Amino acid sequence: MSDQGDPLARIAAALERLAPPPPTATDWTGSPAYVWDGAARGVAQLVAPPLDLLQGIDAQKQIVTANIARLAAGHAAHDMLLWGSRGMGKSALLRAGVCAAQAADPSAIALVQVAPEALASLAALFGQLRGQTRRFLVFIDDLGFEDGDSSGPRALRSWLEGGVEARPANVRLAVTSNRRAIVPRHLSEQDDPINPRDAVDDRLALADRFGLSVGFHNCSQDDYLAIIGGYCAANGLDWEVGEALEWSKRRGARSGRVAWQFVTELAGRAGKQL
Repeated sequence: MSDQGDPLARIAAALERLAPPPPTATDWTGSPAYVWDGAARGVAQLVAPPLDLLQGIDAQKQIVTANIARLAAGHAAHDMLLWGSRGMGKSALLRAGVCAAQAADPSAIALVQVAPEALASLAALFGQLRGQTRRFLVFIDDLGFEDGDSSGPRALRSWLEGGVEARPANVRLAVTSNRRAIVPRHLSEQDDPINPRDAVDDRLALADRFGLSVGFHNCSQDDYLAIIGGYCAANGLDWEVGEALEWSKRRGARSGRVAWQFVTELAGRAGKQL
């Protein structure tokens, strides 16, 4: 009878063959952007509108792009909270600002977008980014917390400032939210007879952790038309003011997003791609 070898060794070898290969280490220098959902995935191209086409938000654009440029250069830079009206270009501005910084030096900075369900794994992401020579803007889009969620806001405060798992020096956070305080607030908080300021102050303290808090407000009619005019001129599209205004009335809003949707409609009719 032939020697079959150590049975335990054979079992271990068989299990090793069945096991999936270990994940490959992320190349944090090879892509302009990444998506983090508990693991990193490189994005081949960071898509964003040119900065000069983001109209109606000139003051916000100057503040945000200057801060991103400082981060890319390795200078002191702020964590950012971009809050306010829907569809006014908060996330588009962050992407465009990173693209502008990469135009000067692609290796200097990358955008890392964190999926909402992956917030609990931010510490693991920071562990991978810590020690990289590249700088990173970690982007959390449309952040909000449910009523009664105390662990999420507390963890975000810790990541921003003072916690043992705080974000590394080469990383800054950029969060967009429809609310200035991020967490929901209720009128009942103002009427609480037991130290009523405590609940309000605790919620506002989260927004206070951001060095920059930039508000985005409702789009005026002139700004809405200027946005459409800029996009149409850049893409060779004809348009009419009356139809543009009628489009916004049907949508019940004026915003950069609604303007872009109107431009998309015009391009489709003209048989063009955007």
